Amino acid sequence: MKHPDDDNELFNRLEAEMADPAAPSGGEVVDLGKARTARGESADPAPDPSADSGPSQSADPEPTESADGRPTPVDSTVPTVSGPGVIDRIKNSKRLDVFPAWLKSGAEFREALGWLAGHAWHTVAFHAVRVPVVYLPKLAWRAPRGALNTLGRVGRWSVDAEGEALRQYTATNEQVDEYLKLSRQRDRRVRLRMILTVLGGLFALAMALFLVYGAEPVTQLIAAAVAVLGFGLAGAPADAPLATRAVIKTEVQKLTSDIVVKAMASIGIGQIASAVAKGQDGIKFVSPITREGPGWRADIDLPLGVTVADVADRRSRLASGLRRPLGCVWPDADPNEHEGRLILWVGDRDLSKTGIVKWQLASARRHDIFKRNPFGIDPRGRAQSVPMIQHNILIGSLPGQGKTASVRVLACGAALDPSVELWLHENKGTGDLDSLECVSHRFVSGIDDDSIKYAADSLKLLRAEVMRRAGVIKKLPRDLCPDKRITRSIADKRSLKLWPLVGVFDECQNLFAHPKYGKQAGDDAEFIIKLGRALGVILILATQRPDKDSLPTGISGNVSIRFALKVAGQVENDMILGRSAYKNGVRATSFRPEIDAGNGYLAGATALPVVVRTAYLDDNATHAIAQRAHALRKAEGTLSGHALGEDAESTSGPSYDLLADVAAVVPPSENRVWNERIAARLAELRPEVYGGWKGENVTSALKPHGIKTTGVAGTTDDGERTTRRGIARDDLTTAIAERDGNRGAA
Repeated sequence: MKHPDDDNELFNRLEAEMADPAAPSGGEVVDLGKARTARGESADPAPDPSADSGPSQSADPEPTESADGRPTPVDSTVPTVSGPGVIDRIKNSKRLDVFPAWLKSGAEFREALGWLAGHAWHTVAFHAVRVPVVYLPKLAWRAPRGALNTLGRVGRWSVDAEGEALRQYTATNEQVDEYLKLSRQRDRRVRLRMILTVLGGLFALAMALFLVYGAEPVTQLIAAAVAVLGFGLAGAPADAPLATRAVIKTEVQKLTSDIVVKAMASIGIGQIASAVAKGQDGIKFVSPITREGPGWRADIDLPLGVTVADVADRRSRLASGLRRPLGCVWPDADPNEHEGRLILWVGDRDLSKTGIVKWQLASARRHDIFKRNPFGIDPRGRAQSVPMIQHNILIGSLPGQGKTASVRVLACGAALDPSVELWLHENKGTGDLDSLECVSHRFVSGIDDDSIKYAADSLKLLRAEVMRRAGVIKKLPRDLCPDKRITRSIADKRSLKLWPLVGVFDECQNLFAHPKYGKQAGDDAEFIIKLGRALGVILILATQRPDKDSLPTGISGNVSIRFALKVAGQVENDMILGRSAYKNGVRATSFRPEIDAGNGYLAGATALPVVVRTAYLDDNATHAIAQRAHALRKAEGTLSGHALGEDAESTSGPSYDLLADVAAVVPPSENRVWNERIAARLAELRPEVYGGWKGENVTSALKPHGIKTTGVAGTTDDGERTTRRGIARDDLTTAIAERDGNRGAA
């Protein structure tokens, strides 16, 4: 077994030589090649006779030296175990699927059968429609020409015209013997063929006379059809076939390892290019290139130090090297492997030419929001979905790229669950969400100040609702709510009023950038995002201007699911997809305006960001879904608020400012105060808002504002001296000053 000190042998030996009294007093260059050679030499080398004598040193070794001053081999010659054993390697190996994924998935299998049936039906219908209006007229038009062609072929066959060229050749070259042989052969052929032609002509004439004068009309019709069909086919030009193709197949070049290697060498990564220049591949194929969905998949190990982000950064170059459209080439990372494992998927056609993606719930009767909401498909044609419970969603893009259509898909999924309370705010004023007004608890569509105020008031109400729910959850027994979060069973208990609540704010930049209501709305939204996640309160925010003014950083930094369609630059990209997304190769800037409308990067719903083409619902489809959702809610008695015609005032709650309220109950003379005392004073100040609050509620409510709780020494009402959780009033005044943009405020 290798001694632990063996790994430091070379270092110890060189250090020992430097400390050797026999060594020269001046420094010298150490030949590392000789030092390595000396590893296998004797442990007690003879002293160098040419070395000058030096002052004697202590025989005690230095702490970093070996006791005997002998060199320790760096590379052991003793065989060692290089990795896991055979059994471990077998256990850790990846087993390939016995059956393809589409065969194991019921949905994909049904989709494949549906596509095949649709393909067959389209082909049959295509030709069936054209038979009476295209094919038959073509045959009738070409039949005379076909009859003449047939008579000409028979005549040429009868006189052996095909051999005329050969006979002329022998005559021209004065090959007398050959010419005579060919002439005798022609005479024999012509005699026989003329007899057959005459007999065939007489038979055809007899059949024609019989069909004209003696046959039944049905027989005449059949004979005429056969004649037209036969002569029509015979009269077809070579470059004009009778029938056209019902489906034109796109011929796509098969993806091979040679093509991939050449393409990877052309994208400007030095390690790959230099290896290919030396006759090597530069990359390693982990498994054979296989067919996956409507494209090809190649699993590749990149060179050391090269990451998938480096390749994704050069996606356009890679598409050029593969000679495919940009929308066909999608380099992705493998979440189960190292950072250098590349999954290169090359599609048969551009993702933008996939057409409209049908939403899986378009015809569904209902949906459970606690399950994932279908959202679209990825480039490989696989369905992608979004979890909504315990998440908040941020959607951003340039105008006209499909942002509102994405909001519709999510809002319709929530609407199909009758237990969900919908609050819809469309602050563009174009009526994109009007179809869902009939199922909304709160609803507004407009860009005027009143509409913006309505949306800001909704955030205030949602903030108060989050606080109320926190108090209710805290009081629930552990057996009913062990994780302190909303579940399906808890949401179904209508008496608790903890059903899922989805607030949609489309074009939220008009709200957050508003000079009067924007600041408070941003604070409220940040509070809801941070605390409402586990309490069943879900925010869906959509913006076409993702910057720090129209989208506060506290909001963009805390949402858990992000979807970015085409954006203008790196700043907007990272505002939607998160910090360093652009650096890591997740770039929504690569999508093409209008061409890639509906395509975007979805982050947070899967292990790694994935490109998704969203499902599309037009206004008619949205209206049909809304009517089904309205019927569900009416049947189960869950219609409320705006959907029942209630006025906005009847659903609005009190307006309050938490920080101002805390400052009001904590006088300047009280520098430090317990949170439980703040809760009691707040409940006395506004019982309709803070009733039932405890110290923990104060801690949670102040945390988003940056006010931390610490141990505060104080005296109880009984006169007992103790330390409990509390805050410092200086932290409160600082938070208020920062919020109001005036640090001098007190």
